[in-house]
Amino acid sequence: MAGFFSGSPRHEAPEPLEGPVVATVVGGTIIWFVLFLVQLPFYGWFEDHGHTWWVWTCLAGAGLGLIGIWYVRRRDAAIKRAAAQETTPAPSAD
Repeated sequence: MAGFFSGSPRHEAPEPLEGPVVATVVGGTIIWFVLFLVQLPFYGWFEDHGHTWWVWTCLAGAGLGLIGIWYVRRRDAAIKRAAAQETTPAPSAD
């Protein structure tokens, strides 16, 4: 076990994967909300069997997904702004 912590070789971190992040988070949020809606008619069964946390977990996933959508949209806009500033030449001081 000591070799795992002290003697492991160091490697450079791989480049982060970029993809359709906003679409992925929106899709996941929709799935969580649909699962919440599908379980609502069976709330009595979940309550009888002590599984109401399934319903509330889906609602929490949808709520956190809304926060995630807000976050990734702002992140995407910031990345685009930074890329636009890199390609725009700096104004000359004449």
